[in-house]
Amino acid sequence: MGVRTADVQDGDMAETLDSLATTIHGRWEHDPARSYTARLLTGEEDELLKKLAEEASEVIMACKDDDHDHIRYEMGDLIYHLLVTAERYEVTLGELAGELDARMR
Repeated sequence: MGVRTADVQDGDMAETLDSLATTIHGRWEHDPARSYTARLLTGEEDELLKKLAEEASEVIMACKDDDHDHIRYEMGDLIYHLLVTAERYEVTLGELAGELDARMR
């Protein structure tokens, strides 16, 4: 478990996801030796997929502990890794929104 984030304030999820997705997209041009995100985008597929499974498990464990701040923290890690996965496999936020919208009809 990482260090919990202090003084978290509510934000705009759409704006945050868009900004983070844009940042992740820009990491293709970075040196994988110096950028964790670039390493996940360009490295061995299993490294990213294992990390995704690990983060999902950490969300589950935080929920089992019923620790709100820990749940939020681990969900942040999971969402980041999901966005890296989306970028690596060329799934846009627009496509993902369309998928979710279609399920609500």
